[in-house]
Amino acid sequence: MNKPLRRIAIFCGLLVLALMVRTNWLQYVQAEDLNTNSKNKRIQIERYASERGNIIVDGKPITGSVDSNDEYFKYKRTYVNGPMWAPVTGYASQAYDANQIEKIEDGILTGNSDQLFFDRTMAMFTGDKKKGGNVVTTLNGAAQKAAYDGLGNKKGAVAAIDPKTGKILALASTPSYDPATFAGYSGKDEKAWLALERDKDKPKLNRALREVYPPGSTFKVVTAAAALEHGVVDDIDAATDTPEPFLLPTTRVPMVNHANGCKNASLNQALKVSCNSVFANLGDKVTRDKMVETAQKFGFNNPEIDIPVRAAASVYDKAMDRPQNSLSSIGQFNTATTPLQMAMVTAAIANDGKLMKPYMIDQLEAPNLDVIEKTEPQEMSRPLSQKNAQLLQQMMENVVENGTGGNAKIDDVTVGGKTGTAQHGENNSKNPYAWFISYAKAADGSTVAVAVVVEDSEAKRDDISGGGLAAPIAKDVMQAVLDSKK
Repeated sequence: MNKPLRRIAIFCGLLVLALMVRTNWLQYVQAEDLNTNSKNKRIQIERYASERGNIIVDGKPITGSVDSNDEYFKYKRTYVNGPMWAPVTGYASQAYDANQIEKIEDGILTGNSDQLFFDRTMAMFTGDKKKGGNVVTTLNGAAQKAAYDGLGNKKGAVAAIDPKTGKILALASTPSYDPATFAGYSGKDEKAWLALERDKDKPKLNRALREVYPPGSTFKVVTAAAALEHGVVDDIDAATDTPEPFLLPTTRVPMVNHANGCKNASLNQALKVSCNSVFANLGDKVTRDKMVETAQKFGFNNPEIDIPVRAAASVYDKAMDRPQNSLSSIGQFNTATTPLQMAMVTAAIANDGKLMKPYMIDQLEAPNLDVIEKTEPQEMSRPLSQKNAQLLQQMMENVVENGTGGNAKIDDVTVGGKTGTAQHGENNSKNPYAWFISYAKAADGSTVAVAVVVEDSEAKRDDISGGGLAAPIAKDVMQAVLDSKK
């Protein structure tokens, strides 16, 4: 071979080598990134090329698919009572991607998951159309309806959990939105999407999982647990050596009480009438680090609580000083929590000190309804001993029977609870949030734990209270769960 031909051959060989390297780079290194890139239109087209599987509640689908007679996107997502279920399902839109279960379990719902490889292979031989699998949730339809109807036109959220398993039974957030209004990619869908994006009330925000609120006096059950666990209180009916007024440690600032009879009140009495001074005093005696330890056992400061949708981290400050720790012990200063987190606190107390990991996907099903994955309950932690959990139950039941939580009473059912009215805004200028956490135990052993927060900015300030606004909603959710198990 003469010299010019040899050079041309070498050059061609290099081109072929470069092409092979590039092809393999795309095939094996960048393939995952390209396949999951939200700007890759092929993904969106593939997502709606066949009938999508469903999200199931109580054995019935709360989602669907319709033929959209479109050149690119053959099917479009539909929803049953979309606003009520949006905090659970999320959305799947031809134009705006997907979120929550629709996104996390997209592989199962589209039928593209590796777990459905066998089903896809069999369909090639049988000639069946490709179809997605189903996501079966732990949700209870009656409880969800009670939560959603109870919130009504108020802004707020509800989370309900089965304390024995960690199954999430209700997850409501208001105001909500209908994901069907922007499931396509038309101008009408765009208009609906932009209206939601611009809405100052943030209807797309899942307040049950992703919003953190000051917990107010509901946090006192965590302080009570810490006081019992760390030996600051041995007898819940003994005086707590709390002066009146109680000055925040190292300051001359008195802790204001909104209840009477707090001087030296016992832990039981202080929880019943919600004495700020007693819990600020106990939080200081427990010390900041031990308060942090107990709060974290309940789930605070954990940024990875996935149900499988990730919840925002609830906060108990690790670096504050003594007076700030006293304020945090009554749910003020930097203490912040999601409704899910407070439902977890209540569930652990109701379950004799054992906190089960919360989850809302019970199982994944193939298109032929074969179970391909099932979630088993898992213990998450032990925030308090069985003895101390039962002492807290005794105190929370006293709150409902004789204290501020009377609106949550249910005939022939044991109910424990705690009210909260959380101040917020500059100099506490805004209307407070109304909280109520509770659990119910029926004679047949059925249990449910509920957390409710209501941001009712329309109500008169003096009319806002956890017992008045939030407790009736919690009662209806608990009643719905117990009735559905009869």
